[in-house]
Amino acid sequence: MSLLNAQIIAVSVLALCYVFLFSEKLNRAIVVLLGMSVLIFCGILSQKTAVESIDFNTISLLIGMMVIVGISEKSGMFQALAILSAKIVKANPRGILLMFGLLTALLSALLDNVTTVLLIVPITFDLTRSLKLNPMPYLLLEIFTSNIGGTATLIGDPPNILIGSALHLSFMDFVRELTPIVLINLSLVLMVFDITVGRKLKADENNKAALLDISAKKMITEKSLFCQSLFVLCFVLSGFILAEYLHLENGTIALFGAALMLLLYTLKDEHITRDQKVEDAFSLVDWTTIFFFCGLFAIVFALEETGILKLLGDKLLSIVDGSTQKATFAVLWISAILSTFIDNIPFVATMIPTLKSIEVDMGGREAMMPVWWALSLGSCLGGNGSLIAASANVIVAGLASRENRPIGFAKFLIYGLPVMLTSMLLSSIYLYLRYFS
Repeated sequence: MSLLNAQIIAVSVLALCYVFLFSEKLNRAIVVLLGMSVLIFCGILSQKTAVESIDFNTISLLIGMMVIVGISEKSGMFQALAILSAKIVKANPRGILLMFGLLTALLSALLDNVTTVLLIVPITFDLTRSLKLNPMPYLLLEIFTSNIGGTATLIGDPPNILIGSALHLSFMDFVRELTPIVLINLSLVLMVFDITVGRKLKADENNKAALLDISAKKMITEKSLFCQSLFVLCFVLSGFILAEYLHLENGTIALFGAALMLLLYTLKDEHITRDQKVEDAFSLVDWTTIFFFCGLFAIVFALEETGILKLLGDKLLSIVDGSTQKATFAVLWISAILSTFIDNIPFVATMIPTLKSIEVDMGGREAMMPVWWALSLGSCLGGNGSLIAASANVIVAGLASRENRPIGFAKFLIYGLPVMLTSMLLSSIYLYLRYFS
């Protein structure tokens, strides 16, 4: 097969995948696995190269954290944390709005934003139902803060996991470079919501008293599992922080933490019970996401092997005239705008090898780091632009529909687009002051 034909097929497969992913007519894992299979059948990829293209550090990190968080959730840890947060502000609706916004951002940074909204949103509905409040302001703020908080760390948002693994960046690299602008964005969003919405929220004193009577301790269903989960979470997060000094990959740390969590979780059980609990724990893994990543890695590798990404890199290089500053702001805004309308995961997966292809011409990895941070900020914060821009948004919308509180695409755009554009403006100023002033 000629190179031109291989390029046409590879681009066509990617384009069709994007069409089906955008339309949501098929499961996203099925879409990319079919795309990968077509590339193998056409001879553009072999089975060996398809497997070798998978970034198992990313896959290990995702599986490990899913197992740890899934088991930890069984202890009632996160429910207790939510009730405690409500009690701290004496069940004041305005205070709960801000506390849940902060809690969502914190958990999104330490766990990941998808897991966080799955934990927080059902509790939000319970609390707003108890206080007879409209849950919509709470849900919108939780979407925004989940995407903002997830931007701060390596494990907070899938685009960061991809970038971190590809560049061998540490947990602390993301914290050092991105936490300042994340805190600025978070503070602004919380302040605006407090001024425009929070001050208007009122609740009946009897309903507030009933909520305050709920014991956070009683939310802990298994005390021993709570202690084990807390230990493993602290152990794994410490491992992420120290990974660059231990010379360990984050995926290895996450998988070890998952194995340790499973050991503690099943240690005192009989053989049959132990095996069943392990099976149940593995069922907590979002295998759709895992296989989606596997297929996506193979499709992107095909684009790289056929030279498509090198062509895109050369085009970008000519547009920015070899200027790191121009490249930084171009990547930031392009990432944000495209991530508003398409899934940011395949976009980032495609951009990583494209940017790698121009590193030498741009002065090397160190000189290119502002561009890489721009990719992270644009793709993660761009997730606030529309209802389909990030997985966390789609999940919240789905949970809201089940509660007969649908979030309309147009309605979300009214709130989300200004949040995204403001974030990009602040990020542009931050990147300029940090790297180019």
